[in-house]
Amino acid sequence: MYSRKFLLLFGLAAVALSPVADMAPSATAATRDKAFFESIAGTWRGPGEIVAGKYKGTKFTCNLIGEPVSAGGTGIKLDGSCRVGVFKQPMTALITQSGNSYKGKFLDGAEGKGLDVVSGAVTPDTVVVGLNRSKLNGAMIARVRDDKTMNITVSVKVESQMIPVIGLTLTRQVDEITVGSVE
Repeated sequence: MYSRKFLLLFGLAAVALSPVADMAPSATAATRDKAFFESIAGTWRGPGEIVAGKYKGTKFTCNLIGEPVSAGGTGIKLDGSCRVGVFKQPMTALITQSGNSYKGKFLDGAEGKGLDVVSGAVTPDTVVVGLNRSKLNGAMIARVRDDKTMNITVSVKVESQMIPVIGLTLTRQVDEITVGSVE
């Protein structure tokens, strides 16, 4: 009737084209993405610097609290502030999964004084999101070096190149209280 090779190839093709095969990679990616955002929840503090542009050399410090998005979704909500000298700027961000990508906003989004998150991708230790405001396009890369350190770079697109403009190193703030037993 049919050769073994034909049946084997036909079976592999059927598995590759089945809806279950299509869902497995995205389910794994969704689990990985959710785990990444849960791993960066917490209180973060650290210095940053504007490394290009009009305000090059300006140093600042940020205090941020990250929480996973509500209702079991995938993403993160950041709230806090960044300080330059005596000036303090509120800092908020919302990044949520939208299909196979991400959307959200920094501050009040591009319609206000902030930026829109228009795309994104997550790997086990990094999130990269596309940023947009009017004719300005850029990206934010947040890379977790270890469980207590995260580096963030914000770059803008100038012609065909991405130019880093902001660098920030955040350290997770943990309560170092030693707990013992009472006898």
